[in-house]
Amino acid sequence: MPVMTIIGCRMFEDEIMHLLENDPEIGKVLVVENEDCNGITRKMAEAGIAYTALPLEEIPEKSAGEDRGLTLIVYMLELALHAIPENLKKTVYSKVELMAPRSDGVLLFYGLCGNVLGNIEEDFKALDCKVCILKEENGEIVDDCIGAVLGGRGQYLKALKNCRGVGTFFMTPMWAVNWREMIRTAGLSQNPDDIKMSKFVFDYAGYKKVARLNTGLAYEKNFDACVKEFSTLFEFEVTDLEGTLQLVENCYAKIKASVLDACPHTHA
Repeated sequence: MPVMTIIGCRMFEDEIMHLLENDPEIGKVLVVENEDCNGITRKMAEAGIAYTALPLEEIPEKSAGEDRGLTLIVYMLELALHAIPENLKKTVYSKVELMAPRSDGVLLFYGLCGNVLGNIEEDFKALDCKVCILKEENGEIVDDCIGAVLGGRGQYLKALKNCRGVGTFFMTPMWAVNWREMIRTAGLSQNPDDIKMSKFVFDYAGYKKVARLNTGLAYEKNFDACVKEFSTLFEFEVTDLEGTLQLVENCYAKIKASVLDACPHTHA
């Protein structure tokens, strides 16, 4: 049975859910049990997706079984890794090393994220297991979770241009529901509940707007309420942006095709 692993920042929970819900070729879903898997397992339960959560040491190494269908392993990592880029790099690299013997392919739900993951495919190309990171059609690695759902750098720049020099906070549903934690890990404020201090930092940085980035996914029920809370607290104007899942779907389809092609029994 071919095995594919997704290692992803919690910011990408909804996009990973979308793939799980819409891929009939997935035969089995395993979730690496850790403190960051609760969000996605709750969403899987709500969507009626069967999964097995196991501690990492109980996830088997891959075997050449006759089973058909794809096994997908989901390994979610914490939001706070971005706070220290070197820590992010060390953690993601170590997780790839752990999952490679258990997988035929690993897809990383990360972008350049402070430029520390730009060489990861090259650094792991000697492995038997194919390692891929979210990329545009032209082979460029996406900048971050916002760039991924805007459809790439071109769309990102266009969206920034449309802000006409006004500092704008981009919010996907996961960003919106976790905004307090995100402004803390981004170093904007040690105490996200100290609105006065955060507001001072935002004003100083020139932020005046929040862009509600509609990805078309409704796994987070409080998206609008959280954007409203954020915009009210900081007196930001709300603007709407349409996202796309095309880039994420394409990256997933590509690595999945290479994993399935490498396992001759799959199409039997």
